[in-house]
Amino acid sequence: MSARCFAAERVVLPDGLDEPGWVLVEGSRIADAGRGSAPVPVDESIPGLLVPGFVDIHSHGGGGAAFESADPEQVALAVATHRSHGTTTSFASLVSAHPDAMLSQVAALADMCDDDVIAGIHLEGPWLSPTYKGAHDVTALRDPSPEELEALLAAGRGHVKMVTFAPERAGALATIRSCVDNGVVAAVGHTNATYEEVVAAISAGATVATHLFNAMRPVKQRDPGPIPALTEDPRVTVELIADGIHVVPPAIRFAKRAASGRIVLVTDAMAAAGAAEGMYVLGGLSVTVADGTARLTESGVIAGSTLTMDSAFRRMVLECDSSVVEASAAASTTGARLMGLDDRGHLARGAYADMCELDEDLRLNRVWRNGALIGG
Repeated sequence: MSARCFAAERVVLPDGLDEPGWVLVEGSRIADAGRGSAPVPVDESIPGLLVPGFVDIHSHGGGGAAFESADPEQVALAVATHRSHGTTTSFASLVSAHPDAMLSQVAALADMCDDDVIAGIHLEGPWLSPTYKGAHDVTALRDPSPEELEALLAAGRGHVKMVTFAPERAGALATIRSCVDNGVVAAVGHTNATYEEVVAAISAGATVATHLFNAMRPVKQRDPGPIPALTEDPRVTVELIADGIHVVPPAIRFAKRAASGRIVLVTDAMAAAGAAEGMYVLGGLSVTVADGTARLTESGVIAGSTLTMDSAFRRMVLECDSSVVEASAAASTTGARLMGLDDRGHLARGAYADMCELDEDLRLNRVWRNGALIGG
């Protein structure tokens, strides 16, 4: 197996930003990486920045295709769209659906996990608050139960990796504990919970804030709600949709200070990401996409995003006071670690050779997944 050496002016390695640095790739894996001049002949000289491939733990689709369709061609199209924007590892998020439909979706997506198309499944519902339902069908919302969770996990054959809860719903704490017992990440989101109810959910094992700020009870001085509880606890990883629409840069900077080192960028992308604007359907609800924003046609509520991870990474650095190292951690390393993917999200010996080349303006040039150039 021949090795290829990539040398770049700047490389984000696990110990920080190096100028220059190098990565040695053998087959699909990284054989070695380091700072300074490469110890072997260079095969690829990169004048810009080399960062780990992006990891998106919360996305609903892209390229005109939706994960909820559970159609292999549609799922592959959505994943390919995001790979072309640097996301080398995608998790498929499902919006709320009625029990039989959700079981069917999970079972079909599990096959896509077996085929290494997606890395896992995130159930963003159906156990959410009707008050903060966002773009979820209110008729599909219900109280959680360990029994329904067990059925969904069985359908997923080990590929359901994260579940979002509104912890104020009856049965939520018991079902969160069941998630933890089954090795599944429990998240808090789409919630009208009080501060105390979220603290109880974290004590039960919840470790993620699903798209902080969005679809949750806001902060008030005598009724702090979920946001302070989620940002102050060091056990909680905080999702942010850094598109400047869901969350504007000042709020992102606030979240960075409140949850330093615990930010994970997500796209929450729906089918219109990387596709034409117009009319779409999300969870059975009509969505209108115009001027880069997806909204429910009937109510105008934001309905997912058209964000891609390369854009989120760039915004974090240029508008949100993040260093390249911080943005890389948020776009790659933190999400991979959260989901137990020790071989993704960083450029280190033994990891898969997932890499993004960015120019001096932090625009994406090339993407490699498992050592292979995407689109090459």
